[in-house]
Amino acid sequence: MKDSYDAFLLVSFGGPEGMDDVMPFLQNVLRGRNVPVERMREVAHHYEIFGGISPINQQNGDLIACLKEEFAQHKIEMPIYWGNRNWHPMLEDTVRQMANDGVKRALAFVTSAYNSYSGCRQYLEDIERARLAVGDSAPAIDKLRSFHNHPGFVEPTIDNVKAALDRFPQSVRDRIPVAFTAHSVPVAMAQTCLYEKQLRDACSLVMDRIGPNPWQLVYQSRSGPPSQPWLEPDICVHLRTVKEAGDSSDVVVMPIGFISDHMEVKFDLDTEAQQVAQELGLTLVRASTVGTDQKFISMIRQLVEERTSDGQRLSLGCLATAPDACAPDCCAYSPTMLRPPAAADR
Repeated sequence: MKDSYDAFLLVSFGGPEGMDDVMPFLQNVLRGRNVPVERMREVAHHYEIFGGISPINQQNGDLIACLKEEFAQHKIEMPIYWGNRNWHPMLEDTVRQMANDGVKRALAFVTSAYNSYSGCRQYLEDIERARLAVGDSAPAIDKLRSFHNHPGFVEPTIDNVKAALDRFPQSVRDRIPVAFTAHSVPVAMAQTCLYEKQLRDACSLVMDRIGPNPWQLVYQSRSGPPSQPWLEPDICVHLRTVKEAGDSSDVVVMPIGFISDHMEVKFDLDTEAQQVAQELGLTLVRASTVGTDQKFISMIRQLVEERTSDGQRLSLGCLATAPDACAPDCCAYSPTMLRPPAAADR
């Protein structure tokens, strides 16, 4: 017998929707951390470039609209709720609304494809904290599994890398290096989870279908102090390496660590990395994230069907399909005092 659920919950990071929101949003992100106000103002300046509006909330709204259509077409009768970690709609408020609506059991989809503390376990902690705040009437909430090797994530990523490469002349296309980017995390965090391994697996699954292009997994959005080791190399350092190698004056960047083109893509890649590439004389084409690609929307529906019916557990490659529930010590990590991300809405 499969478990029965009566609601679907989208859980995400959240982002400001105007300049008046930026500082309160950053205060939510950095609550409990000893971060100088000057540093928060420095990060707030990144949002000023975009009028203080992060794309992430609109993108989540678009995702929900597509999911409603997908659920209706496949006769999945679940109301869809949405709660964020750091900005409205706040997760606690959403869980309270679910309780008021009589929801008893819900499935949660987290907008991160990989297992790590910040991309998985911290969201589990957020959900439990919200449930405790609501009290005995709060619904039970089970997180859907991570999906880095699900064909519904890998295949649209392949399509997007191919589309980026197709913007170059065919004569040079198979020599253009592909840089896959993901949010950097402290090395100590990476050592307690499958984050790096899953990222490399996803990159390999994509490039197995692309061709002979050289590729590398690199990182972006580092936010820790210089004394704390984080995953490297940084995308901007990598661009200089590409230039020094002299094998290509072009590069494709695929933000495989993200599911939508939110602020850390728009600022760290489309602004900072693009500026570095121009200074180096490199032509940088950034591939799109999966966003609301129909294959990705179908994947989310399939993940729901895994838990509610006899839906097949789809995956590609050699790594095992992620379990439905994390082990008690999986992705364990005690965050240290970190500086704020360059554009904090992953």
